[in-house]
Amino acid sequence: MRRHSRWPIAGQLLLDAALINIAIALAWYIRYELLLTVPLGEGFFPQPYSAYIPLAIVLTIFCIAIFRIEGLYFPARGRTFLDEVYALINGTTTATLLIMAVTFFVRPLVYSRAVYVYAALLIVILLAAARAIERLIRPRLRKRGIGVDRVLIVGTGEVGRALMRNIVAQPDLAYHIVGFVDDNYERGHTDIGRLKALGGTENLRDLLRDCLVDEVIVTLPWTAREKIITIMELCQRMGVAAQVVPDLFQLSLGRVAMDDVGGIPLISVRETKIGTWNSAIKRLIDLLGSTALIVLFAPLMALIAILIRTDSAGPIIFRQKRIGRGGRPFIAYKFRSMRLGAEEEMAHLTNLNEADGPLFKIRNDPRHTRIGRWLRRMSLDELPQLFNVLRGEMSLVGPRPPLLAEVERYQDWHKQRLQVSPGMTGLWQVSGRSELPFDEQCMLDIYYIENWSPWLDMWIMLRTIPTVLLARGAY
Repeated sequence: MRRHSRWPIAGQLLLDAALINIAIALAWYIRYELLLTVPLGEGFFPQPYSAYIPLAIVLTIFCIAIFRIEGLYFPARGRTFLDEVYALINGTTTATLLIMAVTFFVRPLVYSRAVYVYAALLIVILLAAARAIERLIRPRLRKRGIGVDRVLIVGTGEVGRALMRNIVAQPDLAYHIVGFVDDNYERGHTDIGRLKALGGTENLRDLLRDCLVDEVIVTLPWTAREKIITIMELCQRMGVAAQVVPDLFQLSLGRVAMDDVGGIPLISVRETKIGTWNSAIKRLIDLLGSTALIVLFAPLMALIAILIRTDSAGPIIFRQKRIGRGGRPFIAYKFRSMRLGAEEEMAHLTNLNEADGPLFKIRNDPRHTRIGRWLRRMSLDELPQLFNVLRGEMSLVGPRPPLLAEVERYQDWHKQRLQVSPGMTGLWQVSGRSELPFDEQCMLDIYYIENWSPWLDMWIMLRTIPTVLLARGAY
């Protein structure tokens, strides 16, 4: 059985009902006590709040019923705050118009129209504020496993990995992946970052019982129809929710576009790459942004150059060959943060490597200079890459630019991150930086490519500011 009961929904209903009644009481107080609107007209007299109690009861019922129709009391994966506010406005407006129509025929001289207006505004404000506070508290609760569904994924083909990267990139979906199973021996026994490989589907019964699974999501190909049916029946018998992701001929979920003609669903395939028009918009943002940032940070870069020169021998700028869009190499610029000969020392430090996959990272790298350690922690060593952005070799936002030695060790699916220009910051950098396993970094990069928009870039750049200032996961 699912571990999560309906108590959270019942609590939300009770809280909304209480706030709606508080809003109506405040509306009455503003109208009759504060007299913020025009004085009472002829034939209209001050009404005690007791006269508004029937109105409050009916309006509360109308609002709750319409909010339920709007889907506010059903779990909605990925529903944004703006979606909730829109539903609140739509539902409150509809309920208010209905109650006005009813009271017009029943008691037209009792209720003030101003009270309706104040009540509607206050209902939206109070309920939106409550949901905003809930969204602030929710991440802390989810870290403790509260309000999170434990999900087991069946199948790790292209569709399965697309599902994983969507879940990893969107914590608001409130899913915790307990692991995955796959009858391909290599995939079923190879972890993907922190996502645990739990063997084949023959282990499913034991896993559902031992791992306290709330939901199973099946991403097997359409050729495994009989196995899918067997898994769904097993989940039903064990009281575990189960869903199937349509295979769509093993296409990445990011390439599927949905449309309809008179209610008949149409499925088409779109490019996962950022298209020509979007590339032009992204390039324009890069040109304007890099130019502005170079001007803004010019004094700071000059100061850093002086500090590097006085701190240790060697060039101020470190030049290194990196792999860019489409696998093309380019020279990336950084402020030098290590002593001379640091690259030659790497072979002797492999036993200290703290990163997984093809990456090489040491939290307290002994090759750092005094200034370099501070520059790396604050990510200031990367400021010269603004000139790479200006030249079109990099972007302000995108996947991390890899070394050739790293690319040579990529699995095929890792190479999808080379479809766009590398960036100075990116989705995984603001989601954990060096603390994330390499496979999860790739998942977030591919999710970014498949879901790019100017607003996503703006969101990542805004998230970069506190990430850099707090030095989260930087080393």
